Amino acid sequence: MNDKDLLKIGVIGAGGRGGLSRLAVMPGVGGKIVALCDVNPAAFKRYEEVCGQDVFKCEDYRELLARPDVEAVFVSTPDNFHEEHAIAALRAGKHVYLEKPMAITIEGCDRILAEAKKSGKKLYLGHNMRHMLFVQKLKELVDSGAIGQVKAAWCRHFIAYGGDAYFKDWHADRRNSMGMLLQKAAHDIDVLHWVCGGYTTRVVGQGGLTLYDQIKDRHPATERGDATFRDANWPPLSQKQLNPIIDIEDVSHILMHMDNGVFATYQQCHFTPDAWRNYAIIGTEGRIENLGENKVCLWNKRGSYKAEGDEQFDCTPESGSHGGADPQIAAEFVRYVREGGAILTSPIAARNSVAAGYLGTVSIRSASTPYDIPALAPELVEYFS
Repeated sequence: MNDKDLLKIGVIGAGGRGGLSRLAVMPGVGGKIVALCDVNPAAFKRYEEVCGQDVFKCEDYRELLARPDVEAVFVSTPDNFHEEHAIAALRAGKHVYLEKPMAITIEGCDRILAEAKKSGKKLYLGHNMRHMLFVQKLKELVDSGAIGQVKAAWCRHFIAYGGDAYFKDWHADRRNSMGMLLQKAAHDIDVLHWVCGGYTTRVVGQGGLTLYDQIKDRHPATERGDATFRDANWPPLSQKQLNPIIDIEDVSHILMHMDNGVFATYQQCHFTPDAWRNYAIIGTEGRIENLGENKVCLWNKRGSYKAEGDEQFDCTPESGSHGGADPQIAAEFVRYVREGGAILTSPIAARNSVAAGYLGTVSIRSASTPYDIPALAPELVEYFS
């Protein structure tokens, strides 16, 4: 592929999850990184193998967006900057890959959608779990009628690395993240919506900060927290150097009622010894469930409990981070910008996952008051559909 045919990419937030952008320049994908932005210059080091040392670098994202050679951007900054950076990129005439969650408010999501419609540029949301084989198998089984009509679903999410990844840095301050029902559960709510074929219309939540507030060892506000996962950081109350502000929940439960009548539950805990995501989908003729990320089981015969169901499906990915999803989602974004066509992710779905997580969090913080999800403007629904 000639250099002129490659999609010229800028990265806003080159550290952390921004590393996903490097997969867009792998052989045969069709991307080329031409500009990097991060407030921490150390983040640029890991890009040298894919774009050289002389690639344009800056700390101010506006410098990157002003460059005419940047056609598309990856926005992978902390959650509270997603709205600002995505809208600025769209206004600058750039196509946007936006990491989840779309924004930390419903209104922020809707402003991004409105700007994308106005600009005519492509907006792609980083819900990579739709590209995981086990999630696709769950979706395939539901759509094929293997369990009849879906009536109920739930997800149990055990986050062994919660105390390391989310309570030592900016995530722990609700001003930056709103809470873990956006940062973490945005994926799972989207999966439940996608597999079950509906969107949440009413949500109620329960939960709280039950453990990490007891730890008094905190790093200064002027320092960056060390979010490195270490087996030695156990048990959870032995953690040290937590964020000076912790006002998000470490246990969250929400109940969701979807527009197609499905009742769903999401449960999240940030101090479990193991890491595990378990979805169970129940229909009028059976149920399906994933056992880890490599196997999906189907129960559709009456009888005593069988641990691995009546039928099993191997969902082991060939290769790639996040269950093989990351290379696929980076490649899909590049192809979508260059050629158009169908994509697995959806800006509308991303907005609705934030809406359920946001109002679920509000419900937790208001004595489990139920909240109805506000409808998206019809012109935006039509445009993005």
